[in-house]
Amino acid sequence: MDPTDAPPLPQVDPAAFDRLRAALAADGPAAAVEALITELQAAEDYSNLFYALLMKRRIELGVSPFPTGPSADLPAHTHEPYEQAIREAGRHVGGIYLERGEVPKAWTFFRMLGEPEPVREALARYEPKPDDDIYPLVEIAWQNGVLPKKGFDLILDRHGVCSAITTVGSSDLNANPDLRDYCVGRLVRALHEQLTERIRGDLESRGTPAPEGTTISQMLAAHPDLLGDDVYHIDTSHLSSVAQMSLYLPPGRENELARELCEYGRRLAPGLRGGGGDPPFDDTYDDYLAFLKVIAGIDVEEGLERFHAKAARESAEGASYAAQVYVNLLLRIDRTRGALAAAKTYLLQEDDRALICPSVSELARRLNDYEAVAEAAKARNDAVQFLAGLIAGAGVYPPVRAG
Repeated sequence: MDPTDAPPLPQVDPAAFDRLRAALAADGPAAAVEALITELQAAEDYSNLFYALLMKRRIELGVSPFPTGPSADLPAHTHEPYEQAIREAGRHVGGIYLERGEVPKAWTFFRMLGEPEPVREALARYEPKPDDDIYPLVEIAWQNGVLPKKGFDLILDRHGVCSAITTVGSSDLNANPDLRDYCVGRLVRALHEQLTERIRGDLESRGTPAPEGTTISQMLAAHPDLLGDDVYHIDTSHLSSVAQMSLYLPPGRENELARELCEYGRRLAPGLRGGGGDPPFDDTYDDYLAFLKVIAGIDVEEGLERFHAKAARESAEGASYAAQVYVNLLLRIDRTRGALAAAKTYLLQEDDRALICPSVSELARRLNDYEAVAEAAKARNDAVQFLAGLIAGAGVYPPVRAG
């Protein structure tokens, strides 16, 4: 924002300085600071109101009136009441800013207090107007983690799919699966809605409008000529990014919509599908679709065999990433024993720290298969874990000494 466009800072009436001097001379410090509070409220100078409230408490405590001085300089017996005064003043001024809809200014105080809940509640209620600058609110909600789902909504709704994809792609959301699935789900819905609208518009322009409720897959099946050479209806990089992100989705409506996006992608001309990725997603949309179907409980055995074959092929060539994906896929559908078998076949010699899936030892411990734990340790020449597995499997433990 251009600094010349910024609203002027609140300023007290110049005559207030004479009034404050007079109040101090006539009635003393307590009355003067009350007059200061009144002047600041009238000027709507709430940032300085915070310091005036602290000055008031300092005067009551009989210490230096300067509110910006360090608390450590105060007598020990005043520390607790002064800290309480800081909290009360921060809540008071922060609350005023929230009532005025000035969330970023309120956050300054509630962040200082370590009390994000009032700001979180305000963000949840916030509905941006067309001319609102949402960047400060996005920073609070998303970057500061006060209400990240709201922050993502603001980005997607105001700036569109491209900015939202960048936001997700540049953030490590795996530590927060709920937020990750929310963001990816919203992206899938937004892109699916955009694609549906544009395909419908294409059909209407051809004089063959689709009946209400017709899905993307149905429209493509009924009109295979929709996707001729070099024809596409949405940004293909957006489509590729969202389809790849959708692999995290659990069964449900967003998974279903993501499969429709993949159905569209796999029908694009070869040059528009993007270059082949790393196995097991080297067939891009066909692989994404097969993966999502397995998660959704559709064509499960066929899909598993597809990824098993890729894992075996890549393993024979000395690569294990496809096998790691296969193990994770088996775990996603609660086939832990199958995941252990796959890991023992393809990952026994891999460094556990480099895996994106649980190791053989971890999977074996989940199943109480301690013989497999020992076997994996032996393959890595790890005598410590080998013996630990044997002891655990035998159920023989030394007694724990009390006390």
